[in-house]
Amino acid sequence: MIGSQVQDGACSLDQPNKDVVVIAETKPKKRICCACPDTKKLRDECIVEHGESACTKWIEAHILCLRSEGFKV
Repeated sequence: MIGSQVQDGACSLDQPNKDVVVIAETKPKKRICCACPDTKKLRDECIVEHGESACTKWIEAHILCLRSEGFKV
């Protein structure tokens, strides 16, 4: 019975389960403080100069970048 499962490809290591691939892709590869340095710099400079309420564009851009790196923010 085990041999037939391997032959059918149900347990084949050549084609990993799609859920496993998605989990591996969404796991952050670096710490959040080191991710997205460009958007982080723009966001921080804008907040210092203009205040948080005037910088929603940069704040959102940084959040989107962090999410694309696999962080849940």
